[in-house]
Amino acid sequence: MKISGHTKVAGIFGDPVEQTLSPAIHNAAFEALGLEIVYVPFRVEPNGLKEATASIKALNMLGMSITIPHKEKILKFLSTVDLHAKEIGAVNTVVNRDGKLIGYNTDGMGYLLSLREDTGFTPKGKNIIIIGAGGASRSIFYYILSGRPKSVVLANRTVKRAQALAKEFRPKFNVEITAVQLEQELLRPYAQNADLLVNATSLGMMGRGKVEAPLDSLPPHAVVSDIVYRPLKTGLLKKAESRGLKTHTGLGMLVHQGAIAFELWTGEKAPVEVMKKAALRALRLQ
Repeated sequence: MKISGHTKVAGIFGDPVEQTLSPAIHNAAFEALGLEIVYVPFRVEPNGLKEATASIKALNMLGMSITIPHKEKILKFLSTVDLHAKEIGAVNTVVNRDGKLIGYNTDGMGYLLSLREDTGFTPKGKNIIIIGAGGASRSIFYYILSGRPKSVVLANRTVKRAQALAKEFRPKFNVEITAVQLEQELLRPYAQNADLLVNATSLGMMGRGKVEAPLDSLPPHAVVSDIVYRPLKTGLLKKAESRGLKTHTGLGMLVHQGAIAFELWTGEKAPVEVMKKAALRALRLQ
């Protein structure tokens, strides 16, 4: 990779960032298109987010991906926020445009593109369970609601957070929304009619923690989805497969949300297949 005084820098802010595959997919995409841009991971602790965000402008960086735990907190440090990201209440992509830091959210759109591509699933008229109420979940929740499902159940370990998010989004969508505690027995009645169950938390990332969901209550046609991509087959997905259920990994969401961010930064069409292959290589699956 050529590095010179003309090289632009993009990257990712998170804590932790050791697990991220974003450098692999973006650097492969930049190289494929002959762009003199390098993508670097930056571990940013919560108390350093304000200074780190200011550095995007100070160092004339191209932009930044934003991951756990900064997606909601970074909004107050930006020049402006895209309408959808503002409604979602979380940002996962920052673009430095002529010295103005603009926040976007590509998570939910990337998730739905991947879900449709990999499983054929679309939300319209469906019953859906979303686990989690954090930054990624907010975006997935928003875009699923935009797809006019029949109902959405939002489950979170801290039920007050799920209730607050449900209350915030209800006025924006004509959809039945229920907030519940993340407990198997409380979820079981909803699981019996669910068409999709998605883990939108980091539970299971690098094998840490596990999602407690009543997979045995899901109907045979249901899809079980997990936004975690490392490991590619999480404990939740392995359990779902053992029950004969269709599964959806987090790799496609990573690639598609990254592709949208790539296009926001560069104005070029993202080489999605190159990005997918790079992600798989990074996971040592190719």
